[in-house]
Amino acid sequence: MSIRNILNGTVPISWFNQGKAGKIFESVRGEGPKVVIKNNVPECVLMSPEEYIRFADEIEEARLLKMAVQRMTGFNPENTVPASEVYARFNINQQEIDAMDEVEFE
Repeated sequence: MSIRNILNGTVPISWFNQGKAGKIFESVRGEGPKVVIKNNVPECVLMSPEEYIRFADEIEEARLLKMAVQRMTGFNPENTVPASEVYARFNINQQEIDAMDEVEFE
């Protein structure tokens, strides 16, 4: 979202008192988020639930990426253990692994 869109997307809080909430919500759905202004100060941001979910998902993905980058910074391949050693240590065989349900990671 550009600065121009943000400035064009401001809504005075008085419009809600004037019965314009329906038009404001319609504009949010059609044009995107709106900044509600109260006493010339931004009070809140209105956005559709879909936009909010997309925004929250992007933040979560950025958080996970940051965590992965931090973990990879300290990665040393010499500290890894081959899968075969893990299987032997915990008495796991390939048939048991193949029989397990798949787990989806996000």
